[in-house]
Amino acid sequence: DRHYSYRILSSLKNRFGSTAELGIYEMHENGLRQVSNPSEILITQKDEALSGIAIAATMEGARPLLIETQALVSQAVYGTPQRTVSGFDLRRMQLLLAVLEKRGGFQFGMKDVFLNIAGGLRIEDPAIDLAVLSALLSSYEDKPLPPHYCFVGEVGLSGEVRAVSRIDQRIAEAEKLGFEKIFLSTYNSKGLDLKNRKIEIVLVSKVEETYRLLF
Repeated sequence: DRHYSYRILSSLKNRFGSTAELGIYEMHENGLRQVSNPSEILITQKDEALSGIAIAATMEGARPLLIETQALVSQAVYGTPQRTVSGFDLRRMQLLLAVLEKRGGFQFGMKDVFLNIAGGLRIEDPAIDLAVLSALLSSYEDKPLPPHYCFVGEVGLSGEVRAVSRIDQRIAEAEKLGFEKIFLSTYNSKGLDLKNRKIEIVLVSKVEETYRLLF
């Protein structure tokens, strides 16, 4: 993003490997320097808990990243409710809102909904669905989520939380940055060591279950 001192380097064509790799660099007076731990710069440092914020564990190529999803849900006062996103797919957010209305009974019809991925990134990984949904619910209820919670999981149309790939790498990244709980799909639990970890793993299978555990 041109408004930040950080620069993202990604390949458009690679004859010898994947184009899904990502490098993050910081611009200094004497040139670009590699950012060794991008997750730390992508999460806002704040003194107090704020509603509408949830941390997602995503993958950019082979690199695990923790990113901050920010949601704002407010009463529409100018007629047609607005749906605005930055760094996320608008149709995907509309799908998640429909799931929350159908499966959870929440009313977003007359609400303005804004969603932002902090740091200027654009994320296409469906594994951040659970974090986006949690941020939306947090803003809807105007209740902050604990800052040491992390989320990973794809959300289906029936409200199920689906398993995602490379779950061990995502958990390890959250554990490395000192997070205490990570919410993920029950269907990701096969083969996972749930006990010998510094981070608590919370398994969920439905969005309704996630809501009950958070609020």
